[in-house]
Amino acid sequence: MPDVGDTVTASLTVDPHDATTSAVLAVTSPSGAVTTPTTGTADGGKTWTATLTYTAAGLWRLSWTVTGTGASVQHEVVSVAPAPAVGVTGRVYATTTQLAEYLGAAPPLDSARLLLEASRMLERDFLVPAVYDTTDDGLPSDPVVASALAEAVCAQAEFWMEVGVENDISGPLQGVSIGSVQIQYGAGENRSGPSYYAPKMLRALRSLPGDRFRLVAWTV
Repeated sequence: MPDVGDTVTASLTVDPHDATTSAVLAVTSPSGAVTTPTTGTADGGKTWTATLTYTAAGLWRLSWTVTGTGASVQHEVVSVAPAPAVGVTGRVYATTTQLAEYLGAAPPLDSARLLLEASRMLERDFLVPAVYDTTDDGLPSDPVVASALAEAVCAQAEFWMEVGVENDISGPLQGVSIGSVQIQYGAGENRSGPSYYAPKMLRALRSLPGDRFRLVAWTV
């Protein structure tokens, strides 16, 4: 699978072919824009090639139109991957360096995405009712709080590394208490679903000092 930025040579073999054979290529990008790179042949019309560069991630369609002998229309859909990410856009409570130190090993290649998703979970499910000092960027200014939140995010990333991010939808949390906060998802007989929070993430949050990080009463 090509990545964004890859320059490739597309090719088409035409059979039968002769001096009347001609082939043109139309390239449709994921946005719908169509380009027609220059095509050429070096063997009398049997093999046609064109050079193109994938400038965006997504599905690209390569459409060859052959006229003359061997006339036909052929399509190919190419899936292009985004460039590997080493950083993310959004508020993240731990860096890949902190994750590596937490794991005591090299972090996985998708660490940036895992930390971003874990940070979003932390904000959505735990920090809404929290009171603590922050920087202009919304990150904790107290190093003790920052360290605990980084540990919580790393713990969640480690949890997903073990069980798979897809298990995030295997079942909701069925009760947890952190200070004055009680969180209970599910209702009726549905009380046995597995938690999608890492146990070590919850322990890291429970370790936060009450004089620097306060959770207001909140029940879901």
